[in-house]
This record gives sequence, structure tokens and C-alpha cells, in this order.
Amino acid sequence: MSGDGLSWRADIDALVFRPAGHGGWCAIHRLAFRDLLGMRAPKPEDCLAFAASHRAAFEAAAVGKIARRGYDAAASLHLTSRDVALLL
Repeated sequence: MSGDGLSWRADIDALVFRPAGHGGWCAIHRLAFRDLLGMRAPKPEDCLAFAASHRAAFEAAAVGKIARRGYDAAASLHLTSRDVALLL
């Protein structure tokens, strides 16, 4: 895991992080980054760098989804490119 709490899980081909104040994991699949980055085949390091530079949008997307769906404090969730793109 990097110092900013973002990491790559090769087993699910996704970036993961724990949203601030939330106990569960949030994941966003590599394919979702195709739309966000405008790249056909983004590499994990491309996804990590993008998420690090737009961390506030990823956090806000996760917090919003948790609130809208009523997830409990330990629930894990997935973000889509649309969830994040709305906040960029």
C-alpha cells in the first residue's frame, strides 16, 4: 500500500482504498479507468497515479455512494467511472 492509502490488488485487477472514516474497502476496477484516463489499456501505475492526483474526487465519490446506499461502517463498495467522473 502506498503512503496515501491507495493500493493495487492484482487478484481483482482494481485499485483499492479505505475512504476516510469508513472501515470497509472501496474498489475501482482497472477498466473503469479507461474512461477516466482516456486510455485503452491503463496500467496499474497509471491508475494509482491518477487516483493519487484526484484523491478528493475518489473520496467524495465513495462518501456519496456510502450515504446514498446506506452502507454500514464496515461495508465494502465499488466505484464506477461515472461515480468519480461526476466529481472531477
